[in-house]
Amino acid sequence: MKNVREQTEGREAVDATAPAPHAATSSRDRVARSILDHGPSSAADLAARLGLTQAAVRRHLDALTAAGLVTSREQKVYGHRGRGRPARVFLLTDSGRSTFYQAYDRLAADALGFLVEAVGGGDKGKDALVAFARARLARDGQRYAHELGECADTEARAQALAGALTADGYAATVRSAPLGEQLCQHHCPVAHIAEQFPQFCEAETELFSQLLGTHVQRLATIAHGDGVCTTFVPRAAPPPHQETHTETTSTTDSTAASGRNPA
Repeated sequence: MKNVREQTEGREAVDATAPAPHAATSSRDRVARSILDHGPSSAADLAARLGLTQAAVRRHLDALTAAGLVTSREQKVYGHRGRGRPARVFLLTDSGRSTFYQAYDRLAADALGFLVEAVGGGDKGKDALVAFARARLARDGQRYAHELGECADTEARAQALAGALTADGYAATVRSAPLGEQLCQHHCPVAHIAEQFPQFCEAETELFSQLLGTHVQRLATIAHGDGVCTTFVPRAAPPPHQETHTETTSTTDSTAASGRNPA
């Protein structure tokens, strides 16, 4: 049964550019969508998520790669790396991302370009873009702040923010890192716009700092060609240790208090 299953699923992914049965297209879309939602993934990760064999997943990945929708690289290893070659992970190319819904199209880019020129270009144009980006995110920020609610610690606040971002199409997750958390956005609905107008990424980073109550650092962005938008959120430092000072009394006072004669 396993061989029959692999052969059937494998035939679905033989040629991504040729007309394919609906089931084949659906399987490839599921693989691509899983990468979009979870970020760079190995064949084993994809097989586990989708309930397919690794051999079938690899055939789908080969087809998506041949179509220019997926690329691969060695998996980044943090800390000590064991023996053997690192696993390969697969991520979407710009073309792969563009096959999914994008919140802004060419019209939006043209409108923003017109805004820049209408106010005089140069620094005035940049200031206008910053103001627009901040105003746009301010509405989302109010909703996100409500989602964070009474979350006390850094991890809980980051997790709540990731949930709110995911609801808006950013497929966000949180993973622990030394000294803090990494907020990862595996999809960016405005990536094509942010590529031309980085003010959107800058305004988003400012918003994250405000919501999380700490200075955050943007490590990578999809708009700059990275597979995932990654933001480092430092863990709050513990309060400084306060020593308890105990007053010592003199021998005379102690013995007096006990009713003994110091002599």
